[in-house]
Amino acid sequence: MMIPSSPLSRRTMLRGAGTMLALPMLDAMMPARASAAPLPPARLTIFYLPNGMINPSFVPTKVGPGLELSPILKSLAPFKSKLTVVTGLTQPNGNALGDGGGDHARGAGSYLTAAHPKKSDSDIHSGVSMDQYVAQELGKNTQVASLEIGVEPSSLVGSCDPGYSCAYSGTLSWSTPTTPLPTVVNPREVFERLFGDSDTIDRGSRLAQLRRNASILDFISEDTKRLTRKISIDDRRKIDEYMTSVRDLERRIQLTESQSGDMVVSDMKRPMGAPIAIDDHINMMLDLQVLALRADITRVSSFMIGQEGSNRSYTQIGISDAHHALSHHGGDVQKIAKLVKIQTFLVQYYAKYLKKLQDAKEGDGTLLDRTLAWCGASLGDPNLHEHENLSLMLAGGLFKGDRHIAADKALLSNVMISAMNAVGVKRDRLGDSTGPFAALDA
Repeated sequence: MMIPSSPLSRRTMLRGAGTMLALPMLDAMMPARASAAPLPPARLTIFYLPNGMINPSFVPTKVGPGLELSPILKSLAPFKSKLTVVTGLTQPNGNALGDGGGDHARGAGSYLTAAHPKKSDSDIHSGVSMDQYVAQELGKNTQVASLEIGVEPSSLVGSCDPGYSCAYSGTLSWSTPTTPLPTVVNPREVFERLFGDSDTIDRGSRLAQLRRNASILDFISEDTKRLTRKISIDDRRKIDEYMTSVRDLERRIQLTESQSGDMVVSDMKRPMGAPIAIDDHINMMLDLQVLALRADITRVSSFMIGQEGSNRSYTQIGISDAHHALSHHGGDVQKIAKLVKIQTFLVQYYAKYLKKLQDAKEGDGTLLDRTLAWCGASLGDPNLHEHENLSLMLAGGLFKGDRHIAADKALLSNVMISAMNAVGVKRDRLGDSTGPFAALDA
């Protein structure tokens, strides 16, 4: 390993023609004495599952170490050593508290805020969300404080649950109690936010170049050549692998835009750059998050694989019924079986995400080692619209893994306090929290 006596800055950028590209962690960024190398930064990512859980098929039967994966969780077997499953959590501020119906909106609106959403379709109010408290601190060292992305178009106006603004069910992230952060569903918009440099070139011109199949890598080629003359063969390989990933994602976005432009769709609006196939769309969003984390463009992201109350159908796994409609199963065994199949399918995407993090090498470890990858839903049994018996998966290297913790109605907000502490953001309270969730530190 060749480590220069004067290491490259972790903030080193490749630039050219209005483009900037952050780099993954390189050996050349380490101090000359490898033993003095600092740990890579900690990250927090949220992976949100809509419409609750079917707990009998989700909750592991054994409590304690030696995690035995339930049917819904089988795809997570490769990550068992770095996975903690927490069940039996509660989010009291998602309850009606005299406000009547609207549990989907309250579920998502309180999920990361632990605050009771105000029942209104215009005068909205919740609380600052966990991810945004983390972004306030970790974002001081990154270009982008946080990413809020999804695959279903949502709105911050209008009513999506009786009496509640769509803002509550369409996003998880709140920068202030009255400021929800919209999810971005267009991969092109996310890509431009991560890699565009609008201060030095007209954004419209930049997009036009990319839509002619130009690559940001073309614009930074000279800067890349200068850098690669100074670094080791191993670092050149890392840069080559990283740039291959960037270019592959560019091509997929460009192909999607080309195909979308050739289609006539009369009954729906599709944002430019959003794939027709939901599988392709989700995979693009997963890749964008990993690229952003790997290059340290951001250390915080939230991904709604479906907005709360989603009525998407999953024909690719043979289910044409709408998800939300199925969630009101009324004890029907056939509907429950379909819900289990949907939830198993969605958790498989979480497993894909973890694999992408595991495959991304960073220093002497992987990106997963320094990421807290949180995955869960804001409802327990969706048929009951319950805000207790919540289940949660915590993966990565920041907590001890291979265990199932039965929380016995512990507050979800206390787990959030522990999660923030794990990524280096110290807070005593969030919403209705009473302190860290001690079982995680045991």
